[in-house]
Amino acid sequence: MSEVVAKATLARQAAGALANLSTSDKNEALLLMAEALVHQAEVIMIANHEDIERGRREGTSESMLDRLRLDYTRIEAIASALRQIADLDDPVGTLLETMERPNGLIIEKIRVPLGVIGIIYEARPNVTVDAAGLSLKTGNAVVLRGGSAALSSNRKIIEVLHEALERSAMPKEALQLIEDADRASVNELMRLNGLIDVIIPRGGSSLIQNVVQNSTVPVIETGAGICHTFIDASADADMARDIALNAKVQRPSVCNSMETLLVHTDYDQQAFLQLAEALRQHQVEVRGCPLTRELLPWAEIATEQDYATEYNDYILNIKLVSSLDEALQHIATYSTKHSECIVTRDEAHAARFMQEVDAAAVYHNASTRFTDGFEFGFGAEIGISTQKLHARGPMGLPALTSTKYRIYGNGQIRQ
Repeated sequence: MSEVVAKATLARQAAGALANLSTSDKNEALLLMAEALVHQAEVIMIANHEDIERGRREGTSESMLDRLRLDYTRIEAIASALRQIADLDDPVGTLLETMERPNGLIIEKIRVPLGVIGIIYEARPNVTVDAAGLSLKTGNAVVLRGGSAALSSNRKIIEVLHEALERSAMPKEALQLIEDADRASVNELMRLNGLIDVIIPRGGSSLIQNVVQNSTVPVIETGAGICHTFIDASADADMARDIALNAKVQRPSVCNSMETLLVHTDYDQQAFLQLAEALRQHQVEVRGCPLTRELLPWAEIATEQDYATEYNDYILNIKLVSSLDEALQHIATYSTKHSECIVTRDEAHAARFMQEVDAAAVYHNASTRFTDGFEFGFGAEIGISTQKLHARGPMGLPALTSTKYRIYGNGQIRQ
């Protein structure tokens, strides 16, 4: 039996036991996990250092190493997310609807766990903890398959979490990590119908599309983030600068960072030049359309492929557009339906943008960097869903549940 099948089987067996745990049992387990992470922060950082050094030797970019890096502050933030999840209402068992039929049947609709969740993700060890916390709080067992770049970190994190779970009512078998770094383990996990109930991929476009196109297990698609910010003609210059800089440089390696800046041709030219210079001061490589390059001769030329690329790096496309219609058309062509923003004082333009843009999160006068489970008050997130079935946007606790009908009768039979 392969590692993948063996660990998925253990998770399936544990899923039944999770159904009998109370909310207080689950919360106690989460708090113990948070305490253990902080207490064992030093050993986790030692393991993380192994991943960082290996990444450097292999030529991994600094922006991607930033996604991988753990320090005391980040570990405390990860633990804080677990505590916040524990504070949130437990959706499992929530009564959503009650109906009484003419024949006397009482029909109730309640929230129930999905069962066993498989999560395939790349070099972000915080996902290991977020996924564990959200899954276990909702009564789901979880099988994690992280990227090889974070293997040392993930091993140590799971070891620490298992030690915490052994002191709780929750079976540690409900949390599994696939350590086999071969791509075959991903392919095997995606085909474990009967053991795995749903697969959630988190990472770059190639990983997500591989899962979407090849999984026989149902998939909740979390999309790549080609996010746009549109600075309209009437935008406040200070606000536009702050939002654009935050969206690009605050943490460019994540999926809600901006990849293309659209600027109305009637926007204040001096303000645009100051924004461009600020981006350059932050070491952002700018790739522009022909009109942009007339104003910014130091910019590289932007190609069609650039507009369709999620950089996750200090690279930004800038395109000047002559109207809201042109901005909307560009976004419709290149958006991955993740997060889109308009900066404007024109309420009519804002309303139209918010209505017409097809994305999981649409912003008026705020940075796309807020598309995040923690920022939305979910404690953490299992991913940002860019599809439209079951869940969309940052997926918190309710997104990890399904529904079940309970029907109560007194001898009714169908005629």
